Amino acid sequence: MRLGPLSLRRLAAAAVLLLALPSGAPAADQHPHANVPFVPTPPAVVDAMLDLARLRPEDYVIDLGSGDGRIIIAAAKKYGARGFGVEIDQNLVAESRREARRQDVAERAQFMVENLFIADLGRATVLTMYLYPSLMLQLRPRLFEQLKPGARIVSHDFDMGNWRPDARVTIPVPDKPYGPPSSEVYLWIVPANAAGAWQWRVGSGAAAAVYEVTLSQTFQALEGRATVGGRPGRLENGGMRGDEIRFMLTAELDGRPVQHEFGGRISGDEINGKVRLAGGGELDWKATRVRRGSIDIKSDR
Repeated sequence: MRLGPLSLRRLAAAAVLLLALPSGAPAADQHPHANVPFVPTPPAVVDAMLDLARLRPEDYVIDLGSGDGRIIIAAAKKYGARGFGVEIDQNLVAESRREARRQDVAERAQFMVENLFIADLGRATVLTMYLYPSLMLQLRPRLFEQLKPGARIVSHDFDMGNWRPDARVTIPVPDKPYGPPSSEVYLWIVPANAAGAWQWRVGSGAAAAVYEVTLSQTFQALEGRATVGGRPGRLENGGMRGDEIRFMLTAELDGRPVQHEFGGRISGDEINGKVRLAGGGELDWKATRVRRGSIDIKSDR
């Protein structure tokens, strides 16, 4: 999609309004670079987005397609966070800067005229968006490339295809200018890379069992193969939440199936955490990655 002198939020609104047109409406009237009205995020939705992200004063927020700046200004004023908005419409950026000065948050809330596909996102601990799905899917690889594990991404109304959200809420919006009188707010937490082959021991001395697990990862979901003491095990319910990993593993020990519940944190090629054995208490768990894999972030649209 060619980016002209309109905000990307205006492009999102244009696409949504175009879908709502009756079949006989003239296409020329809805050219994507027509003078489409700016559709701001309602205040209740702004609050819901920042609440769902669990925004804290130490967070750094980047808003893509920041419009009149209300999300970054609210993050600075209500939560004490810092950040900036990326917007391609110079008039909206000027308006955002004036409002940030008026509300005395200009040092914490900044705005820039820039194409969001080249903006540096690496500082963000929270990223907010109100963009059309096709733009979000184009951005998705950059999000995994630039954002650190644990960064929170919040979207108003539109999802990211087969990257399922970690949380979702519905907010009443009685005066919404398009669609039903409500908005969806989605949250994703960028997962660490757990893909590859891992090894560890559970137990001590001669009784310690050797565990070998090979994990494949699609977004935050984990699947894999496991052996315990050379015998096959069954791995299920695997997932990532930032750098936190969890999965269940059932393996035969001393002639009977034993269910393990593993949980820990990934740092590089190590996991440190705890394992709970069904009916057998809790033990320390430390795993080492012996072969690294990659996260599958394939597009579905």
